[in-house]
Formats: sequence, C-alpha cells, structure tokens
Amino acid sequence: MSFEALSARLTELIDLGGPIIAILLALSVAVVALVLFKLWQFRALGVGRHRAIDSAMAHWDAGRADRAAAELRASRNHLAPVLQGALAGDPDLKSRLTAMAEARLAQIERGFRLLDSIAQVAPLLGLFGTVLGMIDAFRALQAAGDAVDPSVLAGGIWVALLTTAAGLAVAMPSALALSWFEERAARDRAKADLALEALFHPLPPGRSETADRAPRRSGLEPADVAS
Repeated sequence: MSFEALSARLTELIDLGGPIIAILLALSVAVVALVLFKLWQFRALGVGRHRAIDSAMAHWDAGRADRAAAELRASRNHLAPVLQGALAGDPDLKSRLTAMAEARLAQIERGFRLLDSIAQVAPLLGLFGTVLGMIDAFRALQAAGDAVDPSVLAGGIWVALLTTAAGLAVAMPSALALSWFEERAARDRAKADLALEALFHPLPPGRSETADRAPRRSGLEPADVAS
C-alpha cells in the first residue's frame, strides 16, 4: 500500500471516528515507538543474558576469582560492571552496589508507566467515543420522528462502536508488551539480588547450590539400620 493510499485511509478513519480515533492513532504510534526503543535498549544492555553471570558465580564459589572476573568482564549484561565491584570482598560496598544495581534496573524500567497508562486509558477512550456516537445516533433518531431509516441508525451505531474496537486494538498489544518487558526486568532484578549475595557470601568449599537444594531423607539411613 502506497503512502498516499494509507494517508487517505487514515483520513477517512478519522473522519468516521472523530477526534477520539485521532487520539487513539497517536497513542498507537507512541506505543510502537516505545516498544521498538525498549527492544533496542534491552538488546543493547543485555537484559536477560545471565549465562556469564551464572558462570562467574560458579567460579567464585570454587575459589577461581580470576575466572569469575573474566566472565563478568565478558558479560554483555548491564549488571556485570556493578557485580565486578563485589569481587573486592568489602562488605561495606554491598549497600552501595545494591543501590547502583537498582539504578540500572530503574533505567530499563523507564517507559513502563507510559505503556501501562496507555493500556488502561485506550479502552476507556474507545468507550467514551462509543457513548458519544450513540448519543448522536439516538438524537438523530429522535429528530427523524416517524420517518426512521433503520440503515441510517445502523450506520450510526457501527461508526460509534468503531472507537471501542480501536481502543481495544491499542490496549491489548500494549498490555502484552508491558507484561513481557516487566517479566524480563523482574528476572534481572532477581539475578542481581542473587549474584550480589553469592559474591559477598560465597559457599564454603565442597558445597554447591544443587547440594543445598537437594531434599534431605527422613528416617534411618541404610547404614544406621545395619549398625
């Protein structure tokens, strides 16, 4: 579809739905722009890429500090520079590094409130436009008196419902995108908390997280029964 044809379709849509449709179209453009920006930002900052961080924690628990530092330097995750500061082992730095991690997480969460607001307001705007359209349709019905044309009334109703459909079309993708972004940000926040704890409090030699999570058997062991 050429730009001229698209422009003509949009102009026709705005003429049908009025200013509410124009507002919803502007909101849809804002949603697309924001989603594209957040996708670029998440990729550039390595959000959700935790393999190097997990490897660094494993090396740190095993006493291989040099390998842990190398893994963090090679990591593309935005939290890696903060975690490198924990390798110094100074417990007084923990609160500062935690605040630095929160600042970086707040940076990737910028724009979430806007997406959430659009997801909530767009259906209400669509409903508002529908109510206004229905008022106009029934006012025209009253003015027509006995000479009521059902096709004119039906036309007014579907035009009124157009704004509700447009509002839902803007809100649903916004809500889905927001949920996906929030889930990725929450995973990074949990990983930051775990990594800081792991680097400041490494496991004793001979122990691992898998061993700590292994269920303990209750009752007598076979050796106890034999004795």
